[in-house]
Amino acid sequence: MSSLIVAGVVLLFVVIVLLRAVRIVPQASAGVLERLGRYNRTLEPGLHFIIPFLDKLRRPLVDLREQVVTFPPQPVITEDNVTISIDTVFYFTITDPFRSTYEVANLLLAVEQLTITTLRNVIGSLSLEEALTSRDRINADLRIVLDEATERWGIRVNRIELKSIDPPRTIQDAMEKQMRAERDKRAAILNAEGEKQSQILTAEGERQSNILRAEGEREAKILRAQGEAEATRQTFAAIHDGNPTPDLLTYQYLQALPKVADGAGMTLMMVPSDALPAMGAVSALGAGFQAGQDVQRTSSKDDGKSLPRGERSEQ
Repeated sequence: MSSLIVAGVVLLFVVIVLLRAVRIVPQASAGVLERLGRYNRTLEPGLHFIIPFLDKLRRPLVDLREQVVTFPPQPVITEDNVTISIDTVFYFTITDPFRSTYEVANLLLAVEQLTITTLRNVIGSLSLEEALTSRDRINADLRIVLDEATERWGIRVNRIELKSIDPPRTIQDAMEKQMRAERDKRAAILNAEGEKQSQILTAEGERQSNILRAEGEREAKILRAQGEAEATRQTFAAIHDGNPTPDLLTYQYLQALPKVADGAGMTLMMVPSDALPAMGAVSALGAGFQAGQDVQRTSSKDDGKSLPRGERSEQ
């Protein structure tokens, strides 16, 4: 009976030893093995055998995947003495499990404090406007500085991002007013440009319309003149071809007289053809009488000029 107990104890001891001697490291992880309290080696992912009671695998295992750490908002003073609140997101990867385990006591706390200090140094050299508009530049500067400082801790800084930059409320109100003024200015400029373009297009349309209207009137006048010329040419050709008599021409003349007199200030008088010789004789007689009057007036003037002053008075 006692032998069975001893055998059971030995078997249990062997099982415990085997369990402590076998270690499985999962993928994307690494194990730091210590022997008698000193660093022995780093265990890669897979199955490993260690010496029980002499070797110790540190817990937790080192995570080799990219890690993301979010830091709470930090007050930072800019170069122009404006206090802003900045949230940061830190991305890093452990490249050396030995250094990340033995070179720093609390890796995440050390990374957080280093990030805050570096952030204040970088933001302190920028104005508020530069800090708000140069986020990519700040991210690049932070990554370079942190990558150099954390190399001895066995980590690689992949990138660091500024999640938010919050200036004071008074600064936000002033910025909103400025942005509103800029938007109003751009809207006024766009409206003015639109009105200007509209006026230009309207004037261009009116000019084209006037040009087309003038060209149309000119073409109409040319066609009308050509039509009248052609009608006159055909009329004269018809008259010439018809060889009209004087009586016919007189008849056509009499028919055209009412059209000539059809207007303001025009009076048409019908004179018989028998009275035309008498009117000619009267006109000639009036002309001869007027000529005699002119000759007599001229001779009297000449006589008065030829006599001396005294003689003219005696006469």
